[in-house]
Order: sequence, then C-alpha cells, then structure tokens
Amino acid sequence: MEGLNGDVLIALAHTKMPFGKYKDRYLIDLPEYYMVWYHNKGFPKGKLGEQMQMVYELKLNGLEHLIRNIQQNYPKPRK
Repeated sequence: MEGLNGDVLIALAHTKMPFGKYKDRYLIDLPEYYMVWYHNKGFPKGKLGEQMQMVYELKLNGLEHLIRNIQQNYPKPRK
C-alpha cells in the first residue's frame, strides 16, 4: 500500500465506487458492513483495493470525519 500523504488522502476523499450496488457513492460513504465483507472476502486488486482497505481502516478507527473534512476543504485532483 502506498504511504499516506496528502495527495493520497485527497484522491481517496474524492474516489467513488465504480461498480455494483453502491456505484457512484464515495468510498467513505460505503456502509461499514460492506467494507467488513470485503475485508473478509478480499479487497479488489490494484488502487481501488488499496483505497478500500484504507477506508476500512479509517472506519474501524472512527476516522471518517477526516476524509469528509478533506472532501469539503480540498478540491478533487485533476487527472
């Protein structure tokens, strides 16, 4: 997993789920039970999986407010 830095957290704050039941929801807004299910099943490979794992850890430690603060105060990064 990438080291945590500001750019990684800003990208995480603005990433939406690209598929499935929760398509187009911000990763931080995915239900906790869904993240636990992925934790048990295995996160997807690649960047999305790494981001979902970070969200799982943030939710586990009650730190969702940090990402919501980033969403409000830092613009979405340009590609």
